[in-house]
Amino acid sequence: MSFELPTTLPDLLPFIAACVSVLYGLFALFAPRLFLRAHGLMAVETRRTGLAEIRGTIAGFPLGLGVALLTLGSYQTLIQLAIGAAWLFVAFGRLVSILSDKGATLLNWALFLFNLALAALCLAPAFGLVAA
Repeated sequence: MSFELPTTLPDLLPFIAACVSVLYGLFALFAPRLFLRAHGLMAVETRRTGLAEIRGTIAGFPLGLGVALLTLGSYQTLIQLAIGAAWLFVAFGRLVSILSDKGATLLNWALFLFNLALAALCLAPAFGLVAA
């Protein structure tokens, strides 16, 4: 494994997405209650499994993919596709919720655009849509 700083725009965009993913994951991992409040949710103190879900699934997945993208340089395009597809499906799930669950709030729309942006930062270079 190696860590390389990006030198071109196609390398910089996924690098930014990976850093944001890692920060997002660390936020959810180390401050799950604050993470929930930031998303307009709250933990039920009698059920600790909710915090485990935040720390495990919601923190671990973007954290793991972000670290993989930052360190696995020789497989960079495949990792870009993986993290881009993951954020794209997060955005899709949020859109389904906005349309199906009467969830058309400003926060949901902002997070939808945030998820789409992270997906685009990884997928555009992977598909050759960004020139050096």
